[in-house]
Amino acid sequence: MRLPKAIINAMIYDYKSFYPKGYVIFSDTIIDCGPMESFDDQGFEIIDGTDMLVMPSLIVGHTHIYSTFARGWLNSFNYEGFMDILEKQWWRLDNALHKDAMYYSGIVNAIDHLKNGVTTLIDHHASSDVYGSLYTLKKAVTDTVGLRGLYAFETSDRFDVKACIQENVEFAAKKSNFHKGLFGLHASLSLSEETLKQVKANLGRSPIHIHVAEDKLDQEDCLKRYGERVIERLDRHGLLNPDSIITHALFIDENEADILKKRQCVVALNPSSNMNNAIDVPNYKLLKAKEIPVIVGNDGISSSITTEYLNLFYTQHLRENHPGAFTLNDLATIIDDTYAYVSRQLDIKLGRFQTDYVADIMMVPYVPPTPINKDNILGHLFFGMYNSFKPHTVFIQGERVLNAYNVSPSLMNTYRQASSHALKVWEKIKEELGEKS
Repeated sequence: MRLPKAIINAMIYDYKSFYPKGYVIFSDTIIDCGPMESFDDQGFEIIDGTDMLVMPSLIVGHTHIYSTFARGWLNSFNYEGFMDILEKQWWRLDNALHKDAMYYSGIVNAIDHLKNGVTTLIDHHASSDVYGSLYTLKKAVTDTVGLRGLYAFETSDRFDVKACIQENVEFAAKKSNFHKGLFGLHASLSLSEETLKQVKANLGRSPIHIHVAEDKLDQEDCLKRYGERVIERLDRHGLLNPDSIITHALFIDENEADILKKRQCVVALNPSSNMNNAIDVPNYKLLKAKEIPVIVGNDGISSSITTEYLNLFYTQHLRENHPGAFTLNDLATIIDDTYAYVSRQLDIKLGRFQTDYVADIMMVPYVPPTPINKDNILGHLFFGMYNSFKPHTVFIQGERVLNAYNVSPSLMNTYRQASSHALKVWEKIKEELGEKS
């Protein structure tokens, strides 16, 4: 039995409790936590937490791991709308992916997220190479780097639908407290009636993970072809199982929100991506009014989730033209709901320094320049740390996976190999477009 660890003399915060000078004792799960005056050293492995804020590590509620290989890619096309972005960038990229590229994009993505304090990813994958793609991502992200992951393949009429369904079903058949499969769907605009019937026939009780109304064209397409809105269509097909992830949902109406509430779905917001694509900003006010749980993702645009917290906060103030439209309490609720969502999916407890909660922990350097207490600690985080959030140490299930800002040398050696695989993807795209290197 390994020796339990004890982080001492640290600021301890889990979005509920705060100790300005406290300790947390853990092995794979939390054993005890409290103020330093209550600490009793029973031969633990001592870790000095002086000038450190110790917190549960973070979760990304929606991402696209493969988008890692879009970094630095120079696309010569001018975009004239959202469909252009899909067709001329993302669909070309995912069509060019091969298994090695998926694996190395997973290595890079997981390490980059880890360095930003993220230890769980909810991924939405797409590639023309369907069979085994989710296992390839799991091998990289979970088995090699050590992050937890919820994986799904974007079923779409662009691909072999039967292969997409098989990949989702087979991957979801096996799970652990480190990984699980959701049933991935791209978006209503790329899913025929026959495809949705096939999905329903194979779905069972699995939650779906789907883009919904990321752009108005998704709703317009659905209304034109089926005479109903996207959520109504998905509900007609019986696809909205509890805990289904509805991503974006920028252009849903009140009736659709009522359906999501009734079906116990969650909505994943991605404000940075929405702004980058010049679409709109999330309507958190509607989701809050309908009491729909919200989680936050980065849509693959970065490896930071704290940037999304900042942008969600600011965009809601701008959208509602009111500086109190979105509060730090709203943010804390979203973070808690994200921990709760992953806890349900993986059958573990995440997000608290309480007995039997999993020890996914990070230590972030911070010397408060103003007084800090339980009432203003989230303000210190938001306005003093989230804009440059770099943990010094990260533990996953009690194992140190980031030390002094770095992963192991062997992992970094694997990371360095990624560029050559990205180049192969880019060259394949150029070849298909008839461009010269």
